[in-house]
Amino acid sequence: MSPVFGHGRLRLYLLKLLEESPKHGYEVIRLLQDRFLGVYSPSPGTIYPRLARLEEEGLVTHQVVDGKKVFTLTDKGRAELNSRLDELAELEQEITASVQDIAREVKEDVRQTVRSLRHELTQMAKDINQTGRRESHDVWREQKDEWKRQRQQQKEEWKRHKQQWRAEAERWQREWDRIWAETWSLGGPPPSRGRADAEFGQMLAEFVAQVQREAHQGEISERALDECRSILDEAAARIRDTLRP
Repeated sequence: MSPVFGHGRLRLYLLKLLEESPKHGYEVIRLLQDRFLGVYSPSPGTIYPRLARLEEEGLVTHQVVDGKKVFTLTDKGRAELNSRLDELAELEQEITASVQDIAREVKEDVRQTVRSLRHELTQMAKDINQTGRRESHDVWREQKDEWKRQRQQQKEEWKRHKQQWRAEAERWQREWDRIWAETWSLGGPPPSRGRADAEFGQMLAEFVAQVQREAHQGEISERALDECRSILDEAAARIRDTLRP
């Protein structure tokens, strides 16, 4: 029992509650709970025996309503209550002070709970933020590593294609030289001159291949083409003069 209710104090307060209106035991318990903000909650084993004792003393009476005992203050009980009004006023002041103390304690508990909750939420937000940064950093690092891997793979693929193209170009160059050599060595002179003609054809093939490679490195304009034609005609004439018996 709450220390507010010293000897005989709870008995007096029960008379006060029943003077307001008839009540059954559960209503009395609920009113005391509300009066003390739920901190003090008397048990039925505390309230019902005291109501029975008040009834034995003729201070209250009861009637059964819907299966419940509803207690009503008698004239004797009202007379005792009126004779103890000063004590009742003092009790009300004590209860009010007690309730104020309880309210302050509850308020401080609420503040402490709010501070703790705010601290936990702040720490949680920091943890989430740090976790998010770490996860973002990890995702960025994984993505960066993937980009590097793809870039390296592309470099290796390009290098492999470049080697294949170079090998294919060399193969075609050798094939081109062979075709030119065979073309220039076919037909014409008697068998006794076949070796010399073959060497001559090889020379022409190598000359054409070399000129063709160098021509691909520059831009062939109409003017350059005419000049090359004149040079080739002059070279052909000089070759004919050289080979003429």
